[in-house]
Amino acid sequence: MMDKCENNLINPNWAKHGYIQVYTGDGKGKTTASLGLAMRALGRCWKVLIIMFMKGGDDYGELNSFRNLSPEIARNLTIIQAGSDKIVYQNNKTENDENIVKEGWELAKKAIKNDEYNLIILDEANIAIDMGFIDLQEMIAVLKSKPEDMEIVLTGRNARQEIIDIAHLVSEIKPVKHYWDTGIVARKGIEY
Repeated sequence: MMDKCENNLINPNWAKHGYIQVYTGDGKGKTTASLGLAMRALGRCWKVLIIMFMKGGDDYGELNSFRNLSPEIARNLTIIQAGSDKIVYQNNKTENDENIVKEGWELAKKAIKNDEYNLIILDEANIAIDMGFIDLQEMIAVLKSKPEDMEIVLTGRNARQEIIDIAHLVSEIKPVKHYWDTGIVARKGIEY
């Protein structure tokens, strides 16, 4: 059976141009939206890098799913976790948390500069900027110098206006109603 990614006859004449997307807001679904985009891109034989800032540990349903992709799809996917195995807030952040995020950011910058991927998802990058782990001006400079055909997605609450200003697509996810407000806790398969 021929590997469709090797043949890649999907649409060789499509206009190649990559954009900057931002998924932000206080509502649920920012990471979920970006991972859906990753699955779509993988289905079109794109090389995808996902860097999960602020998220460590192994108990994420999406990681389990990605581990079980077919070999021909999985070879186009790289996932890097650049976070401690805890939820980091301003009042509990440590130097170790910052160092882990900065290591992930260095890998992201290298991948962008070397034009290694078609799609790069910087999950929770907005939070990492907000916490002071990633320098806002450096992020802006990197995004402005990205390869023309590379798509980059930033997720997380509190997207800075400067990021919104240079982005081509911004979705603000607002909570209208959430079952957490009634005391329901995070559920496997839905929240993680």
